[in-house]
Parts: sequence; structure tokens; C-alpha cells
Amino acid sequence: MSRRCETCGRGPTAGASRSHSNVKTKRRIQINLQSKKIDGVRTKVCTKCIKTLAKNAR
Repeated sequence: MSRRCETCGRGPTAGASRSHSNVKTKRRIQINLQSKKIDGVRTKVCTKCIKTLAKNAR
């Protein structure tokens, strides 16, 4: 199961976790995916796209 938005194709990004001693370790920053029904089809969409779709629907 891929963690990609089916609308815009956005996926996880790479970042750094910083400890108290400022040691940097790699981490993955996941996007906020929600299961949403669009035109009768269940899709995995990021919250940024849900906000944009709601704005364009107005």
C-alpha cells in the first residue's frame, strides 16, 4: 500500500529528527492521507487536495 495521494501524486518526504544533543537522524515525514469518496469512487487523497476540492466546489 503506497502512501501517495491519488489526485496530486504527493508522497512522503525526507527530513531530519533532532535530538537534545543536536544529533541528526533521517526520518520520513508522511502526508495526511484520508479515504474519500470522489464521484462514487473511494480514493486516498491528501488533506491539501480535499481543501482544494472543497474550495473549487463552491
